[in-house]
Amino acid sequence: MQNEYSQKWDKCLEIIRDIVPAEQFKSWFSPLTFRRVENDVLTIYCPTEYFAEQLEERYINVLGKTLKRVFGSNIRLIYEFPVVANDPTTQIEVGSAHPSNAVKPMPGATSNPFKEQIVEDIDSQLNPDYTFENYCISHSNKVAQSIGEAIANDPKLKTFNPLFVFGPCGVGKTHLIQAIGIRIKERNPRARVLYLTARLFESQYTAAVMRGKLNEFINFYQSIDTLIIDDIQDFIGKESTQKTFYHIFNHLRQNNRQLIMSSDCSPSQMEGMQDRLLSRFKWGMTAQLERPDIELRRDVLFQKSLRDGVKLPKDVMDFIASNVTQSIREIEGVVVSLMAHATCLGEDITVDLARRVLSNSVKLNKRTANFESIARTVSDFYNIEVDQIFTKSRKREVSDARQMVMYLAKKHTKMPLKAIGTRLGRTHATVLYACRLIDERLPLEKKLSEDIARLETELLSV
Repeated sequence: MQNEYSQKWDKCLEIIRDIVPAEQFKSWFSPLTFRRVENDVLTIYCPTEYFAEQLEERYINVLGKTLKRVFGSNIRLIYEFPVVANDPTTQIEVGSAHPSNAVKPMPGATSNPFKEQIVEDIDSQLNPDYTFENYCISHSNKVAQSIGEAIANDPKLKTFNPLFVFGPCGVGKTHLIQAIGIRIKERNPRARVLYLTARLFESQYTAAVMRGKLNEFINFYQSIDTLIIDDIQDFIGKESTQKTFYHIFNHLRQNNRQLIMSSDCSPSQMEGMQDRLLSRFKWGMTAQLERPDIELRRDVLFQKSLRDGVKLPKDVMDFIASNVTQSIREIEGVVVSLMAHATCLGEDITVDLARRVLSNSVKLNKRTANFESIARTVSDFYNIEVDQIFTKSRKREVSDARQMVMYLAKKHTKMPLKAIGTRLGRTHATVLYACRLIDERLPLEKKLSEDIARLETELLSV
């Protein structure tokens, strides 16, 4: 039946092709894909929510008349599209120019805990793209990354066993803990490394109990050299699962096997987890991954653009980095959405397009610059004391900083030129001259343009 409906949709496209110009048809109707018809509701897949909105606005009459003609007067149309927002379940393909070959399972390898005989090699379940080489580093994750590499280089390092990594969704926890596992496999291909989510562990445990194979389940996990469990907070409230994991945990650690866990909260915040487990989580190293700072956000954007082969103008990257602040996953999702919009609409990637895309997923930061914040930001940038800007000094670095304060104050505040001059001990004419001078230099000096972009990003991202 659905095949018949699909043919009807193709008929609709043929009719529309004769009505709208070829270029418009290619841009707005070729990307559409038939999904299904149920209860007089036609579902069509389109690239983005914005695409669906624009399609409706531009071609609602053509669509409506054509669908009624082919499907009947009762037909209704709805759209499916990928959601890129703050949804922690949204999956982003990372991709890598150099994925690891160390985690490809050998013939006969398995990660089945119910296999009667424990095989020598197991399927590690690691994503080969989640390597240290593909992991962006900044102040917000440097400590956790350094500890992770130390463990990966020496898995029997007792100081960091267990490793407990925590932080909000989308900050790179899964990438980091898998990178440790991959490095261990690269250094020792025979190491029994296993990555899984706490939810999968829980479902396997339940199946083991129901099938009377709890011993096989425990024996399998006690044979692991490095056990990596993601989202360990999903054990909360699962008393039986916690009890079994407690015994597995003890066995592994007593035998110098490495345990690595991630969570969206610290052990001290885990209400509903057994105290004896919580105390063991704290035995080794607890490392926090903070929300990505602007340095990391820029780096993620740059690496993402390289992997996807798309050129993101610097002002676009600065705009995204300033407004998408919650998670790395969200940043990568915005880039995916931005690329889809640019491709489907045939537009260049600009700040204006980025603003339209972001308006559907994040709350854009408002400009709150004032004279004081401008002076502080500029002084930090030029590595001078704030007080120097207000002196009569004619040193080059002080003079440049003073002119930049004038320029940014005129651009981003409502202060009249006279007021700006008064604050700096200058006349309004001096302020006007400084602003004109910078405007004239901008088209000719790439570094000056880059400096202003960096200053504005720092200034307006607060």
